[in-house]
Amino acid sequence: MGFNEASSALIATGIWGFVTGIAMLKSGLSETYSGLMTLFVYAGSAQLTSLPLIESGAPLWLIFAAGMIVNIRFIIFGAALQPFFRHLPWKKRLALGFVTTDIAFVLFMSRFGNDKPVGRQQHLWYFLGIVIPSWFTWQICSFAGIFLGGFIPASWGIEYAAILALMAVILPLLKTRPFFMCLVVAGVVAWVGQLLPLRLGLVASVIAGVVAGVVTEQLQNKRST
Repeated sequence: MGFNEASSALIATGIWGFVTGIAMLKSGLSETYSGLMTLFVYAGSAQLTSLPLIESGAPLWLIFAAGMIVNIRFIIFGAALQPFFRHLPWKKRLALGFVTTDIAFVLFMSRFGNDKPVGRQQHLWYFLGIVIPSWFTWQICSFAGIFLGGFIPASWGIEYAAILALMAVILPLLKTRPFFMCLVVAGVVAWVGQLLPLRLGLVASVIAGVVAGVVTEQLQNKRST
């Protein structure tokens, strides 16, 4: 079931991975380091945030800090998913955390967010049905971008294809007010923050989007009680 519901998102995942592979190569990383980054980082937003910092010779602490801030939303994802998988050994939970994606979280919570009792086997199989195909799609397409990126002219603007593909997948999933506010606030802050150095506007948009979503959800809960 998880694979069926996530299958349409695999196209966007593949395009995004392909673009990230190209970006790593264009930023000056060798094919070897690009491949290692794809295998061990597996976080497109953090990779694309850190690449210009690596290219500009920014301090290592700043590169790690930027990547951590961009991925801070996964702390919230982990806290929300913990009741469903806390019965698993910590090694399996760690592996699930590594392969968790934004789309997997949204699809899972949309289907099982109010489900009780938690910890059913169905939850795990549904989640694996999303994250495993996504991981393979990302890796295959990212390596394709690494090895074929040198043949694609920059004038093609392929990065916009990835953005449009992700929007086509994410927009239909925005069925709640917190998700909507998260998207609007993050988009506005990202647009306003374009002039900030070292792509800090992207970092600011992530923080603002997460805060907007959490605050909106809390306000909703207060009104309903």
